[in-house]
Amino acid sequence: MKPFLDKHFLLNSDTAVRLYENAIQGLPIFDFHCHLNPQEVWENKPYSSITEVWLGGDHYKWRSMRIHGVSEQYITGDASDWEKFAAWAETVPHLIGNPLYHWAHMELKMYFGIEKRLSPETAREIFDECNEKLQKPDFRPRSFIEKSNVKFIGTTDDPVSTLEYHQRLKKDETFTAMIAPTFRPDGALFIERPTFKEWVDQLSEVSGIRVENVDSFLQALRQRVEYFHEHGGRASDHDIQKMEYVQTTKEEIEPIFTKRLNGSELTEKELMLFRAFLLTELGKLYAEKQWVMQLHMGAMRNNNTKMKNQIGPDTGFDSIGETNFAEGISRFLDALDQQDALPRTVLFNLNQKDNQVLAGMMANFYEEGIPGKIQFGSGWWFLDHIDGMERQMKDYANVGLLSHFIGMLTDSRSFLSYARHDYFRRILCNILGEWVERGLVPDDFEFLEQMVRNIGYYNAKRYFLER
Repeated sequence: MKPFLDKHFLLNSDTAVRLYENAIQGLPIFDFHCHLNPQEVWENKPYSSITEVWLGGDHYKWRSMRIHGVSEQYITGDASDWEKFAAWAETVPHLIGNPLYHWAHMELKMYFGIEKRLSPETAREIFDECNEKLQKPDFRPRSFIEKSNVKFIGTTDDPVSTLEYHQRLKKDETFTAMIAPTFRPDGALFIERPTFKEWVDQLSEVSGIRVENVDSFLQALRQRVEYFHEHGGRASDHDIQKMEYVQTTKEEIEPIFTKRLNGSELTEKELMLFRAFLLTELGKLYAEKQWVMQLHMGAMRNNNTKMKNQIGPDTGFDSIGETNFAEGISRFLDALDQQDALPRTVLFNLNQKDNQVLAGMMANFYEEGIPGKIQFGSGWWFLDHIDGMERQMKDYANVGLLSHFIGMLTDSRSFLSYARHDYFRRILCNILGEWVERGLVPDDFEFLEQMVRNIGYYNAKRYFLER
């Protein structure tokens, strides 16, 4: 019986251990998609307690606590930090089988040197020990990033953002990691939101272009793409809940845009046409700048209306959708490709039924000299567990070239989440180790070790930064 969370955790063969220890353990991290706040990095925010740094904004933990029957008072409510931590500690022993059980203990071990299992019996001791350490200057965001050997962080940013803290960090010679903004134009695409007119007013203000029609709207968005590029942006990110695609024209979209700008509601068909048009125009801009376009597909958001009204949107009441993407994605990518305007694109799915659809889509569109121009993204959100990561990589390998895979991302708001990269790397090495042990792959360690280094770091670095 193997000890829990020992140095060979998730590594089930000598070959897997060799690959992990010789090739990928301690390799730098290229975290190309997350939701960290650059202001907290710039300010090197001190934390009042482990509850703030560990539970604040973590929807994964909030969901598990709700499933366990914890009162919302101890999740997002006005309970004390200790009471919230105690409620989390009460939940943790019941997480066996959930990746949160592993991540929680990996984070305690990696960042605080705590190897005790978290439970109601150990909660107070762990709470006090973590809080004592958090008072020290090397237990702040910058130190967590440095300890994790993170070289690149891709944040998620609204086009109307001033990117003030990205600029400050770029000028700070004491901070060596690169933090780049990612263009996330939800405000432009989700035209049906009640905040659309307010967002357009903000876009007009920051771009200096008064948005009155489709032309000025596109001009303002182009200005923001230019602005992001000047400040290190090399990628976009899109929340694609449904992907229906029909080619349309600016002339067809103009009355739809005007109608919504004047406050009228749109039909489902009008929304679909508008989004298809705008995604195509944005894709062209990304291709001009040689950016990476990321499409995160399949989330069904804010399912609980009562809780959305009570504590706001995006608070842990999202789940996996069931929309079909095959035809829509194919038509969208093809429309851009026909105009020689298809950027490097990463396709992420949230429903495993879409794995082979997206894995098979990769080879439909390519460009000479760019290995893996279209990528099948890593297991994401509800799929970043052992089974989800294994299945994603095996589906990738079955119909593509796994050696060109760009690997893991945190998609997190927590500075402690870099343990997930180690989790992913161990799973990757275990898959390859198993294939070698079974005689499915030759024991060419020189090639295999370079392959895991590439997937763990270098492929993503080349894909996002090298042109």
